[in-house]
Amino acid sequence: MTDPAALLDLCRAKGLTLATAESCTGGMVGAALTDIAGSSDVYERGVITYSNAAKIALLGVKPATLEAHGAVSEEVAREMAEGLLAAAPVDIAVSVTGIAGPGGSEHKPEGRVCFGLATRSGTATETVEFGALGRAGVRAAATEHALARLKDAAETA
Repeated sequence: MTDPAALLDLCRAKGLTLATAESCTGGMVGAALTDIAGSSDVYERGVITYSNAAKIALLGVKPATLEAHGAVSEEVAREMAEGLLAAAPVDIAVSVTGIAGPGGSEHKPEGRVCFGLATRSGTATETVEFGALGRAGVRAAATEHALARLKDAAETA
């Protein structure tokens, strides 16, 4: 498990700031960070973009990308993270978009979550298949994974 307090301490020691763009986690990554007193010197902002319209309006996700790939895709996760990094005065931006459930489809099953991690040196994306853990389980697993990606980025910055 990634300790949010340790992540914040690491970022503080390196002079790094963070932002989050969340869909299926609905702010849980930001909440994990802001549960720690004093987090405001590292955590700059979080944006919850649950709808496609919000992803377009607040993060600059292209309608064509949503049309071609759907909201749950690495392409959209990339544009979410890069859009946030462009708008926020931060060093690292993470994005989360996925199918928390219940349900899903054959092509996009419950538990599929796409992540974007944007820094000033580039962007990485990945898809994780958490499986049908139930809505709460998928959201918790995605939150933990996003925190771990932030920690990885901070360690290598």
